[in-house]
Amino acid sequence: MTSNAVVSSPQVLRRANAATVLRTAWNGAPFTASDLIAATGLTRSTVLGLCDELATSGWITELANARAAGSYSKGRPARRYAFNPTAGHVVGVDAGLHRVTASVADLAGAELGTAERTLAEDDTDRTLRRTTVLDVVEDALDRAGVAPDEVLVTVAGVPAPTDSRGDSPADHDFWNRMNPGLPQALARPGRTVVVENDANLAAVAEGAVGSGKHLTSFAVLLSGERFGSGLIVDGELLRGRTGGAGELRLLDLVDGVGGPEGLGYVAREMVREAIDAGMVPAGSALLRAGPEGPDAEHVFAAALNGDSLATDIVARLADRLARVCAVIATMLDLERIVVAGAIAPALEPVVSQATALLEEYTHPPFPTIVASELGADAVRTGALHRALALVRANPLDFTLPARAVAV
Repeated sequence: MTSNAVVSSPQVLRRANAATVLRTAWNGAPFTASDLIAATGLTRSTVLGLCDELATSGWITELANARAAGSYSKGRPARRYAFNPTAGHVVGVDAGLHRVTASVADLAGAELGTAERTLAEDDTDRTLRRTTVLDVVEDALDRAGVAPDEVLVTVAGVPAPTDSRGDSPADHDFWNRMNPGLPQALARPGRTVVVENDANLAAVAEGAVGSGKHLTSFAVLLSGERFGSGLIVDGELLRGRTGGAGELRLLDLVDGVGGPEGLGYVAREMVREAIDAGMVPAGSALLRAGPEGPDAEHVFAAALNGDSLATDIVARLADRLARVCAVIATMLDLERIVVAGAIAPALEPVVSQATALLEEYTHPPFPTIVASELGADAVRTGALHRALALVRANPLDFTLPARAVAV
């Protein structure tokens, strides 16, 4: 045992050094061995050897030397390198209830192709959903010009809790329909697949590029058809024993809320009930919303124009949101709650009223409530960031496709 450990020790150290060099080079700026030595503290011979290995394997490319690039005029020209962002690719998927989107990005995070398909309100068939997700991923790869074997990581968000394997609880019919064996369906040789709760991925996105950036404790509240929350506490994403942290079934017990239905769903139902009851004036803009009837965005727009029914609905939605935020924020001592989802861009009237109501339902220090600026892309954006983080954390665990090595 001791002999094997001694033999493998230099190999382990060299692999760790190679990963350090690679992560240092990841920002894409051209660099020389001297740059890496200054950043990592490794010796010149070690850095030069590792650069040769990383160039051979496809992770970095060797550029014209410093003299040819015009930045060196005396003595032996320095060799220059750059990270190869096309060494591999990642895929981020938002497999929502009614909308499935997928994006392909290179290892620098540049999105190269996106595809989308919608599902009807009653399209919850497992086979149809699984096929739709696979078709959307294939369309995104085609648009990006990326072959399936060039994908190192695929991360998909679903409206269901997931365990460490990406599976959802078997005893819950809706969750099983939302996650119809996606870890297995998306699997390919050499590819890492992660299936994660959609609100958790939205929290990743908000923490990386959205309203949770630089915060250590915040929640993202998906608020379309159903409430779901992604929770970042002390800088860590809370998942729980079976991935159910952030599920809001407890809202059945909250006075004035009574269930997990989201703002988009409740707004639509409120206005439909009013129309069916003949409570909407003949001249109301809510009656001119088209054959499918008014949705949340129609209600918010009508409220801004002074429609009395829409104004009342917005006030009721704000009260609902304030109560939900009070429960989450008080329990976890959060700095901010980011209200996300496709309807987020139109939510400002609801958010501003809910913020004022918080003082009635909780105690100082009050968290801030803001509408996400990522809109309908929050989950997909989080999926891409999660995928890139997985590659960057342990890049040498991945085998690059033959095309990248050939480059």
